[in-house]
Amino acid sequence: MLVLLILHLVAALLAPLFVRWWGRRACYPLALAPAAAFGWALAQTPTVRDGRAVVETYPWIGQLGLELAFRLGTLNWLMTLLVGAVGTLVLIYCARYFSPDSLGLARFTSVLVAFAGAMLCVVLADDLLLLYVGWELTTIFSYLLIGHSTERRSSRWAAAQALIVTSLGGLAMLVGFILLGEHAGTYRWSEIAAGSLPGGGYLVTAVLLILAGALSKSAVLPFSSWLPVAMAAPTPVSAYLHAAAMVKAGIYLVGLIAPVLAAVGPWRPMVLVAGLATMIVGGWAALRQTDLKLLLAYGTVSQLGLLVVLTGAGTPDAALAGIAMLFAHALFKAALFLVVGVIDHGAGTRDLRELSGLRHGATPLLVVALLAAASMAGIPPLVGFVAKEAAFAAFTDQPVVLAGLVVGTVLTVAYSARFLWGAFADRPGV
Repeated sequence: MLVLLILHLVAALLAPLFVRWWGRRACYPLALAPAAAFGWALAQTPTVRDGRAVVETYPWIGQLGLELAFRLGTLNWLMTLLVGAVGTLVLIYCARYFSPDSLGLARFTSVLVAFAGAMLCVVLADDLLLLYVGWELTTIFSYLLIGHSTERRSSRWAAAQALIVTSLGGLAMLVGFILLGEHAGTYRWSEIAAGSLPGGGYLVTAVLLILAGALSKSAVLPFSSWLPVAMAAPTPVSAYLHAAAMVKAGIYLVGLIAPVLAAVGPWRPMVLVAGLATMIVGGWAALRQTDLKLLLAYGTVSQLGLLVVLTGAGTPDAALAGIAMLFAHALFKAALFLVVGVIDHGAGTRDLRELSGLRHGATPLLVVALLAAASMAGIPPLVGFVAKEAAFAAFTDQPVVLAGLVVGTVLTVAYSARFLWGAFADRPGV
């Protein structure tokens, strides 16, 4: 696992040289770094399937008793597959997305590969302090990626807002990690999960701080405002960071610790209320957008609310539904963002009021968008349908939560249909 992180670091350092030699085609060899992570995780499938974990430890700061501790379990395995696979495809997409004379391409590719490495650090770390290091690196790299167009004030402001919200949440999370680690006598999450934690206000405070960090990273209310603004970033950034990677870091953390901490006093009420409110408010906001990218951004906020409910409930059925939804969302939402990038390049606009008849000249694009949007809406037999059904089944004994999920899902179907209508429908006179 450490080798994979070093590989990403080397690729990020070499990216400017590759771009100087090959221009935008340098994205192809750079895609080999996340592809290696995907291939490695795929090779570990038999081990994970058998319920065993892959563990690596290396000396780090001996005076503090800290180690570079990595662990690949089921959730880590899935996240590594997503970070590697989507990262590979996004880099390949970048080779045609950017123009041959695009300014800042060397910096962009270097930071994107470095971000992929930081995400791997987050999802593979077993030590909470090491996880925090990767967490803050993703914050810094996302700031640079969102603010890629430095000449635009909106881009700079979007990057700054994302940095402020997620870094403050990260600092709160760090304090929570320290409280939890000192409370448990270790910072190794696998050891904390296997042991027993005494209750009390100390643990409750740690849980609240960790949740604040996780919810801010995943743009859950009241921290949702930074994600739609971050759509000022290039479309490949939106597809990777805001569909499959960065915003999933908070979901990953909630899913990782929920089996152990979900029973702590305020956990479930906070997770369920914040998640359901985010799902409904985000879905309603998506229906009011005329920019296709903003429509998907608010839809992402809504889906993140659903994911928080599922992964944070702390029950086996909800956790399984959450894993299925995590997988499905990364695939269909990344695909839809990339579809918007193609539309923007080809038509020169993302405004659904100005698009008409695109289905006639871009049939393959329509097919991809139709499949992805149908999965987002939960149409059978696609994987989004399987995940939604599992989500409903997990809360049949909680009618209030189930009603909230149904309302959120109705809004999801509505904004999925609005996306397809806005992008591909015929409009007379347009």
